[in-house]
Amino acid sequence: MKFWIAAALGVALAACSAGAQEETETASTDGARVFASDGQVTANGQRIRYRVTAGEMILNGEDGEPNAAIFHTAYIREGTGDPTERPVAFIFNGGPGSASLWLHMGVFGPRRVVLPSDATDDGAPPYPIVANEHSILDVADLVFVDPVGTGWSHPVGDTDTGEFWGVREDAASLGAFIRRWLTENRRWNSPKYLLGESYGTTRIAALMNELQGGWTDVSINGVALISTVLDFRFDDTSEGNDIGYTGLVPGFAATAWYHGKVDRGAWNNDLEAFIQDARDFTYDTYMPALMRGVSLPEDERRAVAEELSRFIGLDAGYLMRANLRVSLSRFMRELRRDEGLSVGRLDSRYTGMEPDGVGEDPDYDPSAYGIDGAYTAAMLDYFTRELGVDITDEYSVIDIPTAVGWDRSTGQGPAYTNVGPWLARAMRQNSDLDVLVAQGYYDLATPFFGAELMFNQPGFDPARVHFRYYESGHMMYIHEPSLEAVAEDVRELIRGELEG
Repeated sequence: MKFWIAAALGVALAACSAGAQEETETASTDGARVFASDGQVTANGQRIRYRVTAGEMILNGEDGEPNAAIFHTAYIREGTGDPTERPVAFIFNGGPGSASLWLHMGVFGPRRVVLPSDATDDGAPPYPIVANEHSILDVADLVFVDPVGTGWSHPVGDTDTGEFWGVREDAASLGAFIRRWLTENRRWNSPKYLLGESYGTTRIAALMNELQGGWTDVSINGVALISTVLDFRFDDTSEGNDIGYTGLVPGFAATAWYHGKVDRGAWNNDLEAFIQDARDFTYDTYMPALMRGVSLPEDERRAVAEELSRFIGLDAGYLMRANLRVSLSRFMRELRRDEGLSVGRLDSRYTGMEPDGVGEDPDYDPSAYGIDGAYTAAMLDYFTRELGVDITDEYSVIDIPTAVGWDRSTGQGPAYTNVGPWLARAMRQNSDLDVLVAQGYYDLATPFFGAELMFNQPGFDPARVHFRYYESGHMMYIHEPSLEAVAEDVRELIRGELEG
């Protein structure tokens, strides 16, 4: 999430095209801090007036006592008539431990922060915050949710934050939030959608189990998995998990293409054809070679290394010394080592300067420090100056202790978190459930091929799983053409128009 200098134009557009928020009100229910106001935006060519409520919902534990305050921001379009005809989308990011500011200020909300499309650093403020013409408020009401421990959401009383830090625990609290919100807003019979990014896609699958796994059923019409990770085997290169290396290779190939480390002319400068050949190589040659392990003859090992080099841009000798297995951190460091640069994890278009030329791991992820300042400033500026949110507590963008302490067990046995079976079962039990899988080619955090491998597993209905690809990274909406494309793809999901 980075920007450049269209700040003056951005401010003018925001004032003229979006209109100022009006009549900020503060309410208190159950001790919750709630701030309500009115706004308007032109989205997808439509002038939309809406009521926005930013505040806490107090949840109770099994003993009936308050145990959590969930901060959320809800946008309800005015004048839509029958609420059963108006979809509502619940939106969250991942981490685990991340607030929902990325999807809020990046693609779906009525305001967005503008970053440069060419993967350069966001620098320092002021950052341009503009009316978001790509907001999906034209097709759905929007509820951005911050799980406990993120944003301004927090435990209440003596409740331990750790009680919410886990695959099942997180789904239980957010499932309770969704049911409560539907009841308070009388929206049980509205079409419902879940939109999540990164671990937010893991959360979606866990929520499908939570919401559709019992008799108090909340049936979901569709889900958007943005930068998908449901089965963590497919990008985990822990010792002994060779399948994790295969999940990375086509993403490495796309990255090498972007940075000019492969012979593009051999594929007539056709990125799609190149990526398809990288997929075929991974399926037909690379994966079997890893399965053979030390029994693979030396001449065959050398041939695989040379072909792998042709796709991912690393020296064949290096690949031989690495036993054909290149971890993500090694690839980030090695691809442009001779220039003193590493490439990004979240978005491998980004590069960062390294302090020396011999380190094995990158100093940090340049696609993380290249965006966080802008999104944090934009979100808090919008909350405090436009929505009138009068909260001075620290706003937790990403809570690292939450991620470290997260209970990744699903209770199903495998060492790697795998929530894919929950989503597959939800599709089998709900014939209207559509799945959009939105993947950036340059996302090495949740690689597109890992998502493909996951959905190749039995149990899903492939006719209702729709893949879409973008020439960008984890937050594909940083790239302006991809922003427009992903917004329209989600719009098609909600309108029931996805094909292929």
